[in-house]
Amino acid sequence: MADSLALLALLIGLELVLGIDNVLVISIFVGRLPEALRQKARLMGLALAMVARIAMLFVLLQLSAMTNPVVLQFSVRDLLLLSGGLFLLYKAVREIHHAVEGADDAGQELKSAAGGFAAVIAQIVLLDIVFSVDSVITAIGLTDKIWVIVVSVIISFAAILAYAQKIGNYILQHPAIKILALSFLITIGVTIFMEGLHKHVPKAYIYLPMGFALFVELLQMRYEHNHRKKINRMPQG
Repeated sequence: MADSLALLALLIGLELVLGIDNVLVISIFVGRLPEALRQKARLMGLALAMVARIAMLFVLLQLSAMTNPVVLQFSVRDLLLLSGGLFLLYKAVREIHHAVEGADDAGQELKSAAGGFAAVIAQIVLLDIVFSVDSVITAIGLTDKIWVIVVSVIISFAAILAYAQKIGNYILQHPAIKILALSFLITIGVTIFMEGLHKHVPKAYIYLPMGFALFVELLQMRYEHNHRKKINRMPQG
C-alpha cells in the first residue's frame, strides 16, 4: 500500500507539472468568452477533459497499438501529436494577432456568446487529449494499477481547477503576460509537433527560458508599479 501511495504522489506531481500547459490553454481560450460564461467554461471543459483522459487511459492500455505505424512511418500517437501541435500553433498565432491588432473585444465576446461556447469546450478537451498522450503512456509504464492513475488524474484536475481562474484572470489583466503565455504555447506546439516527427526536445529547453522570461517580466511590472507609486507621492505643482 505504501508503494501505491508513493506512486500516486509521483503521478499527481507529474500531472500537475504537465498541467501548466492546460492552465495556459484554458486561460487563453476562456478569455475570449463573456466574463459571465468563463467559469462555467472552465468547469465544463475541465470536467469533460478529465473524463476524456480517463477514457483514453483504457483505450491506450495496449501501448503497441500506439507505436505501430499506421500511415507511412507515423503511429496513432505521432498523428495525434502532429495534428495537435499544428492546431496549437494556429491558435496561439491567431490569438497573438488578435491581441496585437487590438480587435473589437466587445464584438468578439458577443460572437463567442452566440456560438463560441461549445467551440471553446471542444478545443479544451481536444488539446488536453494531445497534452495527455505522453503522461498517460508514462503512467501506464510506471504501474499496472489503473486505480492509481485514475485517482491521480482526478486529484490533479481538481488542483488545476482551484487555481485556473486566478491565473487566467491575472493573464487577462496583464497584456504583456498574455503575449508571453501565447509565446509559450507556440513553443509547446513546436515541441509537440517535433515529438510527432520522432525528434525529442528536452522539456528543460522550454520551461527554463520561458520561466526566466516570466521572471524578467514580473520584475519589470514590479518596477513600473513602484515607479507609479513614487510619482503619485510627489507633491503636485
